[in-house]
Amino acid sequence: MKPVLVDADTVHRTLPFATLIDDLDAAHREQPAEIGRILLEKGDNGCLLLPAWQDGRALGAKLVTSFPGNGARGRPTVQGVYVLFDGCDGRPLAVIDGEALTFRKTAADSALGARYLARPDAHTLLMIGAGDLAPWLIEAHRCVRPDIERVLVWNRTGERAERLATLCGGEAVEDLDPALAEADIISSATGSLSPLIRGALLRKGAHVDLVGGFTPRMRECDDETVQRGSVFVDAPWSTVGIAGDLVQPMESGAIDEQAIRGDLFDLATGRISGRSSLDEITVFKNGGGAHLDLMTAMSLMQRMQETA
Repeated sequence: MKPVLVDADTVHRTLPFATLIDDLDAAHREQPAEIGRILLEKGDNGCLLLPAWQDGRALGAKLVTSFPGNGARGRPTVQGVYVLFDGCDGRPLAVIDGEALTFRKTAADSALGARYLARPDAHTLLMIGAGDLAPWLIEAHRCVRPDIERVLVWNRTGERAERLATLCGGEAVEDLDPALAEADIISSATGSLSPLIRGALLRKGAHVDLVGGFTPRMRECDDETVQRGSVFVDAPWSTVGIAGDLVQPMESGAIDEQAIRGDLFDLATGRISGRSSLDEITVFKNGGGAHLDLMTAMSLMQRMQETA
């Protein structure tokens, strides 16, 4: 039996965020998959191999490239494929559009963090970065916080911020600092090598969603952000020792590993609580590990079978 080829339109149509976020939430109450991670870098460009194995159920691997300069060439920054196999006999089940799977998985991961950590009455979302992932992050955050009324968009290139703001019914801003002080939720998806988010400017009760930095050199927030905020991660194996937003302040002594209060498995199972007060600042590092790609691929196949 040949594997099913699943294109991008099918991924997006089959996995509305309300469905996928619930499925990821439930999957975090199961035994975690065994995962691996191989990163190759050439300058600013990168290639990731992300395998994961849920024993007796499914295994899969994503091959994904990140070429930040592709925007100037009119091509997507992130491209790839995902291959899903049967966990009992190893049969290839599906070859899935990797870009669409990554967009859905990454945005749903951040939204699940916000479900547990953002203020229930959050009404202003600041999107930092206007790349290919940004519209999906905005949609996913709105899914879990439907009271969001304002969406502010900041990007180094103002023209891209304007385009995204028009697309999502938001407002492009030229000055980042005042927007940081206004926002209830700050979602950042950039390839920045130096902090954009200044912790001193965060309002009480803000939730910071760090998405873009996936190497030790990349960084989106400063030391004060992780010192003022209660820090959570999606999983330690995809963030600690990997993401610059944690690696760099740990190396400088600004925080230690004990500053990380927990992960999505802890939150979903109730082993730890999320936000403890309306004034608490929370910080969520989205590492996007291979286990999340497998969870998303399994959700996709289940939903496709239900609608077949």
